[in-house]
Amino acid sequence: MKVLVIQQRYGIGDMVIFSPYIQAISKKCGVPVSILAKKSSKASEIFSEDDSVNEIIDLERSLDTIRGFFKLSKILKEKNFDRVYIFNGSLRYNLIVKHAGIKSIFQYPLYTSKDIIFQTAKIFTENSIGEIVDTQPYIKTDKKKSDLIFDKDYKHIILGLSASGETKRWGVNNFVKVTNKVSRERKCKFYLAGGSADQKIIDEFIGKSESKNFFSLTNLNIKEIISIIKYADLYLGNDTGFMHISSALGLKCIGLFIDSPAYAYSGYTKNIEAIVPRGETINSTTHNTNGRDKISSDEVIQKVLEHIAK
Repeated sequence: MKVLVIQQRYGIGDMVIFSPYIQAISKKCGVPVSILAKKSSKASEIFSEDDSVNEIIDLERSLDTIRGFFKLSKILKEKNFDRVYIFNGSLRYNLIVKHAGIKSIFQYPLYTSKDIIFQTAKIFTENSIGEIVDTQPYIKTDKKKSDLIFDKDYKHIILGLSASGETKRWGVNNFVKVTNKVSRERKCKFYLAGGSADQKIIDEFIGKSESKNFFSLTNLNIKEIISIIKYADLYLGNDTGFMHISSALGLKCIGLFIDSPAYAYSGYTKNIEAIVPRGETINSTTHNTNGRDKISSDEVIQKVLEHIAK
């Protein structure tokens, strides 16, 4: 049997959240699956050590258009898939896989939108395979130790300074205030998670920070960053893909939900403690909350110190 999973969302965090369901489908079918995914999701690196996945098919931009309908259908047809699981309610993908000759099709209800990402995926997968699936992701990694030395005298904290949009970022000055205070209370090393596009933000943080115990991860790929995160003690930062990776590697995470759906992106795991703007709740914080100035640095400092005291 050849099985395809379609998960077309852009984000790294989205792919991490979907990973338990992809793994469950593979286990139920008894074969590793192929995933149709965008490069930006970093699926190839997230699943690089995972034997439930044997192939990532790149959903390049030209395929994710009306003109790309027949081209994508041809690619899928040549791979002779027997079964497909579609993690969206798109009529377009339904028609593409039918045109590709895939007979057994499992898909979200057509036109599904504005859903709570992990709940919809859980219900869909459980209904499709007839088994209960835990929402907690788990990224499988190799045993290679990071080249960085994790001194036991220090607490090692992953900092997620950036985010997918300006309104989702708490602000460099806030992080500087928190890390300066925490460093005075406890010996800490900070690992600045981000990509090349985040270099300006990271440079700003480095220039303003009192501490010199930091390491930029911008020159590493996701697989290399995973090998570092798995040995850290805590994640502190915005709602980013690095927060979800940290959660999937078993870290406790302090997630700052300023302008994104807090429940949808933290309710799937006990590893993320969501901090939301003053006057909001985990259920009310969503896009357009615009709460950057409504999260107290004192509250964040207290939470960090509580976590690293354990």
